[in-house]
Amino acid sequence: MKNLYFLLLSEALTLLLSAPMSAQNGPTMGWSSWNTYGVNINESLIKRQADAMVSKGLKDVGFDHINIDDGFFGGRDTETGELLIHKTRFPNGLKPVAEYIHSKGLKAGIYSDAGANTCGNYYNGDTQSVNVGFYNYDDHDAEFYFNECGFDFVKVDFCGGDAPQNSQRLALDPQERYTAISEAIKRTGRTDVRMNVCRWNYPGTWVHDVAFSWRTTHDINNSWGSVKGILSENLYMSAYCYDGHYNDMDMLEVGRSMTTEEDKTHFGMWCIMASPLLIGCDMTNIKGTTLKMLKNQELIALNQDTLCLQAYIAKLSNECYIMVKDIETLGGKKRAFAVYNSTDDSKTVQVDFVDLDLAGKVTLRDVFLKKDLGEFEGQYEVTVPAHGTRIYVAEAEQRLERTRYEAETAYISDYQELKNNQTEKTGIYEYASFCSAGLKAGWLGYSEQNDLQWRDVYSTTGGEYELTIGYICGESRSITVSVNGQKVKTISVNSGGWQKVATRTLNIQLEKGRNVIRLSNPSNWMPDIDYIQLKCLAPTAINAPASVSNTSGQAYDLQGRKVNADDVHHDVMIVDGRKIMKK
Repeated sequence: MKNLYFLLLSEALTLLLSAPMSAQNGPTMGWSSWNTYGVNINESLIKRQADAMVSKGLKDVGFDHINIDDGFFGGRDTETGELLIHKTRFPNGLKPVAEYIHSKGLKAGIYSDAGANTCGNYYNGDTQSVNVGFYNYDDHDAEFYFNECGFDFVKVDFCGGDAPQNSQRLALDPQERYTAISEAIKRTGRTDVRMNVCRWNYPGTWVHDVAFSWRTTHDINNSWGSVKGILSENLYMSAYCYDGHYNDMDMLEVGRSMTTEEDKTHFGMWCIMASPLLIGCDMTNIKGTTLKMLKNQELIALNQDTLCLQAYIAKLSNECYIMVKDIETLGGKKRAFAVYNSTDDSKTVQVDFVDLDLAGKVTLRDVFLKKDLGEFEGQYEVTVPAHGTRIYVAEAEQRLERTRYEAETAYISDYQELKNNQTEKTGIYEYASFCSAGLKAGWLGYSEQNDLQWRDVYSTTGGEYELTIGYICGESRSITVSVNGQKVKTISVNSGGWQKVATRTLNIQLEKGRNVIRLSNPSNWMPDIDYIQLKCLAPTAINAPASVSNTSGQAYDLQGRKVNADDVHHDVMIVDGRKIMKK
């Protein structure tokens, strides 16, 4: 008889994988010209980078895009609409360059703008980058780039739509423009083109249905401060990476001037957080240590994992973030986790496996070192240097149901970062030292869409659960709790202060498999939310009463009667309110 856990897991996987995905493609991997060269590019430079990607072995480990960024434009013929190419930088035009890239077994990427002029025109004084963007030429340019030239990827900027230094800016609507460009690409008949939206901040939840990936922050630069800042703006974005569409933390600055530990954090966190990996240095003279790190196939495997997940915050410990995600199998016993130290001091961190939803003996592998560390039980202690990160693959004897869901791992239906959230009444994520993992979700409510949803609450069997909500508010505010689209209860709460977390508990019923827990208030502000906590009270769909075990190993049935733990043969047990596979 098949184990019930795996039958239910199979059902959940079927449900997840039936959702629309951009095939089973991981985040884009390759090289982009912008970080090192800006607009100062040319045909021979691009070809040399394609050669280097192959000769340095980067193609062999998955890097397969050569992306031409801004700087190739030569204006536009206003009578015919023909896009002109820079005569001295690309004297033979773009098509031969794309063909050369393809001849190396690589994919070719190109650049444009959703408006008229490009960023190179506004910020780099490139006078030939005028009226060369998609604006007014969506279908014309899509046909040129993707059918005539054969490009496979496009980064679409927004300087021509709303550049701060553009005195004649068009003030275009990002959703309208990017949707129109996406539709134009579809009309070419090319279904394999990857579009990257470069709006500098997360543009809104609409972007998931428009682009393959999207920028979440302003441009990266070659400094630790920039990398740290980008990470701080993406630690709470895991809910927006799903179905094979990705948050883009911008191009890589590894191999330039940061320290070894900072480069490891930069690349390692981009990998485990499922960001596109676009090398930004000159690959023809890349440092040996940088090349070795970029070719670490174990790190790349975390980035390209077929579950297409971004690691989320599991816990904040000694000022270090513990990030975790499933790999290979959804809900399985193998998970990847990172310990990220953003501080200026070395930190010693105890990783409790229960916080990773793992139990029993846990085998650890250090992904940076590509080394097995051995078998551990209960916890693992690691010292992480300043600005450093350590990344591991953990394989456990037992997988626990997740019971702790931080607010920063939840989804806000109307989330965006372009407009004032108070005016627009859209929720935000804020750093707050008094919260359990250092963040909270706030400015929620006043519309059905300004809600907070945990959309992947997994229950092995379904059943009755105790739901505890950690909230913050200095006045009485209401929350409507819904599960799987059904209202459970509206509660009024007041924690007694805006820096004080209080809790409210109620009982809910979960279905087996994936569930959605939603907090909302359509007519007024909600309290700020720190987390929700789940405790299983009574499971369903098992053959016999489950057992409950305390820390001494004594087992009890659900009526509180003592039983012999060795004689319990149920598929599912409850341990301290958490469902667990019996060994």
